[in-house]
This record gives sequence, C-alpha cells and structure tokens, in this order.
Amino acid sequence: MTERSMGFTGSPREQVIREFAARHGASPALVARAPGRVNLIGDHTDYNDGFVRPMAIDHAVWIAARARRDGRVSLHSLDFGETREFDATDEARGDGGWIEYVRGVAWSLRESGHPVCGWDGVVMGDVPVGAGLSSSAALELATARVFGAVCDIPWDPAAMALLAQRAENRWVGVNCGIMDQLISATGKAGHAMLIDCRTLETRAVPIPVRATFVVLDTATRRGLVGTAYNERRGQCEAAAATFGVRALRDVDPAMFERRAGELDPVTRRRARHVITENERVVAAADALAAGDLPATGRLMLESHASLRNDFEVSRDELDIMVELARVRPGCYGARMTGAGFGGCAVALVERAAAPEFASRLALDYERATGLRPAAYPCAASGGAAVEPP
Repeated sequence: MTERSMGFTGSPREQVIREFAARHGASPALVARAPGRVNLIGDHTDYNDGFVRPMAIDHAVWIAARARRDGRVSLHSLDFGETREFDATDEARGDGGWIEYVRGVAWSLRESGHPVCGWDGVVMGDVPVGAGLSSSAALELATARVFGAVCDIPWDPAAMALLAQRAENRWVGVNCGIMDQLISATGKAGHAMLIDCRTLETRAVPIPVRATFVVLDTATRRGLVGTAYNERRGQCEAAAATFGVRALRDVDPAMFERRAGELDPVTRRRARHVITENERVVAAADALAAGDLPATGRLMLESHASLRNDFEVSRDELDIMVELARVRPGCYGARMTGAGFGGCAVALVERAAAPEFASRLALDYERATGLRPAAYPCAASGGAAVEPP
C-alpha cells in the first residue's frame, strides 16, 4: 500500500489518525494494524497443504476508523489519494482496485453469517505493493479487525485468516493459500512461525538475537491475477490427482521417486519443488530454533535453487540479488520470497553486519542491473491488532 506516500510526514499510524480528524472533525474511535510478512522458507507449499515459515514484519497497513449507522463503508486511502465507498451489505462487485480487498472481506464475513455494518476510515501502509511482502493480506486483516471492532464480531485469528483468504480467492480472484493471512493474524514479536497449512497449527520459532533477516527489494513488480501463479497451482493439483492424494503434502520423497515417471516433465518439476520444499521448511525451523545459522542459510539457498529451476518462478533480477547476497560478509544464505515473478529476496545475516551488508549489496545490485533496490533489516512483529487512537 505505498503507491503515493510523497508529501506526508510521520508514521502511517500518525498520518491516518491526523487525516481522519481533518476529514471528519473528530478523532477516530480505533486504529487497526495488520502486518505484512516475509516468508523465510516454504513458497508455493501453502496451497499444497504443506509447511511454511513466515515472519510478520514491522511494516503494516493501518486503518483509523469509527462506526457509522447507514451500513456504508467510506474509506480514504492516503497511498492512492482517493476515497472509495460501498454498501457493506451489497453483493454487487465494484470496478476493481484496492477497495475490492475491503469489499471482499465484507462479503466473506456476510457469507459466514457475521453481521456487517458501516464505518468511516482512513488507510495507509508501508508494505510495498507487489513486492512479495503480502500487502493484500495486511489490508484484508486490518479490514477484518475494523469490522470485528465496529460490528461486535469476536476475534478468532485463524478463523478470520480463513475468511480473508476466501475474500482473496473468490472475490479478488487470486488462488492464494492460507499463509499470508494467517501470519498477518497470528505473528509473534521476535519469532518466525512454522505453520502447518492443513491443520493451521503454528509453532513459534525464536530468531537468535545475533541474527536478523534483511529484505532485498529488487525494484521489480508482479501482479498475481495475471501471472502464472494460478497455472502453477493447477499443475500441483494435477500432480496430486495423478498420485491419488488430496494434496502434494501427502507425497513423501520416496513415493515421488517411485512414481515420478507418471508425470510429464513440467508437472514433475513442479511436484518435486513442493515435496522437497516441505522437507526443507521443517529442517530449517529446527535449525533456526537450535541457533544453527549456517544450516539455516544452506537450506534457504537450496530453496531458491528449487524455486528457480523446478518451479520456475524466479527471474534474472532475483537470481542476481541472491548471488550477490550470498557472497557478502556476514550472510548465511538468501532466497527469493513470495510467489515470485518479481519482488523481493530475503537474506539471513549477522545482526552486527546487517547495516553494511544492506548498503553495499544495494550498490552491487544497482551496478549489476541498473535498478535501484531497497535493502532493509526487518524485525518480527505481532499480528493484527486494534488499538486506541
């Protein structure tokens, strides 16, 4: 949610409160926050009922809001410089754009039998759009938090994550898995989260104090609805059907080796990534919890190679960024993160080396590609919350 932030001062939280008061003549009743995320390992495993290990980050979407009585939602975006409005009880779809994520959450809540009501709000975020840091899930969960607060809907993080996922799948049209919404709802400060995407069980994995994760924005962007994301999901479903299982989660490496010849070469590569990635995710969570940073870094590099070669969702800029990162002093490993086709990579770095790592890597990448990247350490944050203004 950062398309148009020039000219504003202060944190996003301060800005939405100030803008709300200017527009409505009174302070908001509440402020909702939902974080973006960086996935440390385990991409394209979530919609295969597998394992992922994301981290909620200290970049978020903020909404200042108060209830209104006529059932309408009026939301002004500081990022996009526009106000959009709709009837919270209306089934009609809008004409696209960022408001459809908000409208989709209202629809998903109604479909699940929850009461929905109207509210006024101002929204802003510092999660880069299209960078693979899940700005859409952050907007969905912040919206769900507002609806929950103003419409007296009990807050159940896992249930609300599922409702937000359904909004993105069936209203917006992106067949994402549950990871993005669940980590935005359940993140824990100082920890990554190992998530079983079938059972929704989570295990908080502490991040060693001597380490940090650095997000590496390649300055390339992608849009999921119009890319090969849905095609990859279909290929995974076809592979699972060939093996006669519910999802590729149910295929272990031994079964895959026995029956891989039943798949065409492309589908075989897709399945191999998912099956081996699930093994890497669990191993990397154990390594990080044990403080074994070299092993964690090696697994991240193996993950990137699999995403590049078998799942084919990387691109030249992501590969260059990862190669430049892995040879810099203080770096244990790096990989692309998110759905791919552009966006960000993430590196595991010694905390003391992180500032110089980020600045030097940005220069190396700009020399290699002509693109100006962003590189910044991220702290693990808590999940979606409602706060007083």
